Amino acid sequence: MNRTLSSRVVLNLNSLTKASQHAKRTLSSKTERQCSTTFSRKYSTESDSDSIFDYGDYQIVLPPENAPSGVAHFKLNDVPTHIRRPRYAQPSTDHSILPKETLSTPIKNATSRLKLGSDEELRMRRACKLAKDTLNYAGYLVKPGVTPEQIDNAVHRFITSNNAYPSPLKYEGFPKSICTSFFIEGRNDVGSSSSRRLEDGDIMNIDITVYLDAFHGDTSRTFAIGNVDRKGAHLLKTSQEALRVGIAACGPGKPFRAIGHAIHSFIHGSTKPESTGSYNTRPQCDDVVYPICSAFTGHGIGSKFHMRPWIIHTKNEEPEVMVPGDCFTIEPIILQTSREDETSIWLWNDGWTASTDNGARGAVFEHTVLITEDGVDILTG
Repeated sequence: MNRTLSSRVVLNLNSLTKASQHAKRTLSSKTERQCSTTFSRKYSTESDSDSIFDYGDYQIVLPPENAPSGVAHFKLNDVPTHIRRPRYAQPSTDHSILPKETLSTPIKNATSRLKLGSDEELRMRRACKLAKDTLNYAGYLVKPGVTPEQIDNAVHRFITSNNAYPSPLKYEGFPKSICTSFFIEGRNDVGSSSSRRLEDGDIMNIDITVYLDAFHGDTSRTFAIGNVDRKGAHLLKTSQEALRVGIAACGPGKPFRAIGHAIHSFIHGSTKPESTGSYNTRPQCDDVVYPICSAFTGHGIGSKFHMRPWIIHTKNEEPEVMVPGDCFTIEPIILQTSREDETSIWLWNDGWTASTDNGARGAVFEHTVLITEDGVDILTG
């Protein structure tokens, strides 16, 4: 997968951490094998610069020449010693010599199904509340002239000042405290443009996960910086609605596949969605369409950052049903492209950055949700 990229346009799909994390899990169930196959089929390390297009009024930025491989050259932010850390981030762990797989081995008895009314549920709610507050704080920092690195540093201080650990930091070797994505130029940044100042018209996603009192809370939002073009604004509106529709499909006894079917029905205009609500027409804005990125999933969350169930945002045949106490994220990535163009995805040689190969931008909004006895709670809402 690793190669030197020098003349390719890179367009973000999702936060850096999610790109690699969702791709490299050990997959076991029928649905998870389906996700793995989709990822392998869709992803490549090639991007033909002759097929790069603009699907709106936005800037496309080329990656730097001779970008280094990996992320070992980045300086990590310090975390106060009194703050509780997840297992993969213990100070004694030498991430430079451990293979990534060892950092994702199961935590004993880890499950994303919480006992309602328990201390575990209370701690999960607190972690998600802090994730929400952190994302709101990050939103105040997003403005023209600010760099992603400045946002990362400020948010790192905010999280640690609340006696929490920034979950992405050191996760499988990830070097940053938050995950940022330039959807305007399609770049998932670990540093290649972390010093690039935000400009009027940019679209930027910030993905926050915090580890508080042994539980992770996860949420993200795509921000419009200044005056975004009309198609870009419509993309954000469509992506936000896709998340709302997916959450509306949740509840005790409902199949997990209903989430993907509901989002698919909204995006593609099906008249018979397998969920609440009804949609007769697909979202439209001039000549662009909105495919759902099928290579990335939501995930169970709790005492472990990522675990089952994997939440597929497109039509699928997952047989399992939701049970009170199930806790997971929903985070559909919606792309913006033309009716004739097919978007593929490729990875940078840093091992984290995922990009579209044709200049298509995307947007994603994410919440952590909890299935209750009579519905669903948005823990990060």
